[in-house]
Amino acid sequence: MSHIELLPKAELHLHIEGTLEPDMVFALAEKNGVSLPYNSIDDLKSRYSFTDLQSFLDLYYACMSVLRTEDDFADLASAYLARAWAQGVRHAELFFDPQAHTSRGVPIDAVIDGLQRGLAEAHQQWGMTGGLILCFLRHLPASEAMDTLESVAHRSGDLLGVGLDSAEVGFPPHLFAEVFTRARELGLHTVAHAGEEGPPEYVWEALRSLQVERIDHGVRSLEDPELVAHLRDRRVPLTVCPLSNVRLGGVASIELHRLRDMLDAGLVVTINSDDPAYFGGYIADNYRAVEEALGLSADQLRQMAAFSIEASFLSAEAKAPLLAEIAAWSG
Repeated sequence: MSHIELLPKAELHLHIEGTLEPDMVFALAEKNGVSLPYNSIDDLKSRYSFTDLQSFLDLYYACMSVLRTEDDFADLASAYLARAWAQGVRHAELFFDPQAHTSRGVPIDAVIDGLQRGLAEAHQQWGMTGGLILCFLRHLPASEAMDTLESVAHRSGDLLGVGLDSAEVGFPPHLFAEVFTRARELGLHTVAHAGEEGPPEYVWEALRSLQVERIDHGVRSLEDPELVAHLRDRRVPLTVCPLSNVRLGGVASIELHRLRDMLDAGLVVTINSDDPAYFGGYIADNYRAVEEALGLSADQLRQMAAFSIEASFLSAEAKAPLLAEIAAWSG
């Protein structure tokens, strides 16, 4: 186990469907009688050369069609959480896309109950904490997002919050303002993808129209000095996913990633893996990649791990011992 795995951390930007490894895709396809457009595991892996966000999403939605039952979602969560624990994750806030499942006839309760079971088992086995963030697919109408939210309003206590994901360009955050207002009425935290492929204005909209507490990605915020100052002064966390940014073409190479610039600008930056089964690495792999490519110091790694705990939706009481562990990490 390397020094990166030994660094306690939280993962705040993780799509649980994006942890669906090729072998599980084929195992669940066989179990559930799902026909896949891929001949083999190697054939599927050969398709992991993405040109942009949409090229990834096409394959992402095709693979998740194998997820059908509560047990499938429990197994998916358990597989991710075991790997995350081994990489130093002590708290995980999992994104999930219910509309991608209910549209296929999968009951939303089966999704939530399965994922919750995986989280409960991880807590029992390791003391790992976590929760669920229900994400709306922004390429679908806001009315469908509202219907989805209302369908789980009676069990909002089983969720940490709501988010906004899928294809960003052309689907500005303000379209979902009423949905996020309703989510806050239900006592849910709010986050949103913005500034990945979309412009800095989308980050402003997420902050102003959706009143989000965290920005997922946010790498294009650096293009707007006023926005940078706003994010810094209000300590708005950014859940950055370096390997994802490279795999989807947002950044030409990890050496050219502007993570160091974000840190130098005083931004609250956290490191996350996004869709690790597709993007070449889980959370420790992302930490290791930026450490090596950008020459980050042990203090900078420790700072980002501390930011991940501070930016989480854990209670102050639960954060304290984790922050103490991080402070004690030797690097």
